[in-house]
Amino acid sequence: MTNINKNLESILQEYQKSFEEKVFNDGNSEHDLLMDVFNLTPELKAENMLYWSRELGTCWQKLVVEICKIHCHNFQPALKIGNDEPCDLIVNSYAIDTKYRIGSGDSKTLKGFKQDGNKLKDLGYIPVILILRNDNLPAAITACQTGNWNVYTGDDTFNFIQQISGFDLKQFLMSIKAKFAVVR
Repeated sequence: MTNINKNLESILQEYQKSFEEKVFNDGNSEHDLLMDVFNLTPELKAENMLYWSRELGTCWQKLVVEICKIHCHNFQPALKIGNDEPCDLIVNSYAIDTKYRIGSGDSKTLKGFKQDGNKLKDLGYIPVILILRNDNLPAAITACQTGNWNVYTGDDTFNFIQQISGFDLKQFLMSIKAKFAVVR
């Protein structure tokens, strides 16, 4: 097994343990590839949508950062501007932010997307947002695009990651379906 596979599986194992120990109730959801890795059902995810979305989002971010850290020669960690982090990582001229899903349409969130993308562009970067899921709030996607973000969702996200890193994350996740099954 290659080092990248070991590192990625280590991240997934950490989340598997955390998921198995968590307890909730109420909500609703749809299915996605990262859920497959943990064998999470929409019913289980529905127990507490905010928890699962937040944790799967953090897991998604860590996976993308780890791949780029190992496979991209011009990798840089998250850019800090004061107390703000407008992106999660930088590769070449791409300032990349990762999202599991964008479901919030509140004005503060939408304004933040617009401002962050414009800040990054003003600094000479190409703002890119990589969203795992396809069921995003249209107003949020529009706000990202208005803020100069290049928005990738679903398969386009996996294709972008493979283009910049040479690593096929989609194939990797499909190959370990249910390997880190959450048993509760």
